[in-house]
Amino acid sequence: MGYVLRRLSQSEMAQAAIIHRTAFDARLPWLAGLHTPDEDRAYFRDHVFAACEVWGAIEDDVIGFIAFREGWVDQLYVLPERQNQGVGRALLNIAKATAARLQLWTFQRNALARRFYEGQGFVAVRETDGSDNDEREPDVLYRWQQVGAGSL
Repeated sequence: MGYVLRRLSQSEMAQAAIIHRTAFDARLPWLAGLHTPDEDRAYFRDHVFAACEVWGAIEDDVIGFIAFREGWVDQLYVLPERQNQGVGRALLNIAKATAARLQLWTFQRNALARRFYEGQGFVAVRETDGSDNDEREPDVLYRWQQVGAGSL
């Protein structure tokens, strides 16, 4: 494995913001630059950390993280050079262990994320035109349910 999984502290939200921006811009370059680094740090420190349980995969530094709350995965990002090595799956499994059902949004054009979530048992249940998100980018709602957990 080469990394440990643990809950992140508020002081580590700056690292989470950097991972978010690095992974986001690498996979969605047409949406790069929507927010400044200061805005990213403030969002993670003041909003994400306050609303979510945030876990990270740590080697020497944080290489990926997940932020989740009851029934929702709000953020899941792994540094591009560490993707496809099981880090995202390990982080997602932490959230799955806390809930019978999870939902999350991703962008329709993010084919790699969609393939990853579908491979982890998530099913697309709704697509939008993006008019309700900050990026104005068409997105898709995914839902996952533990086997035998009943319907939503």
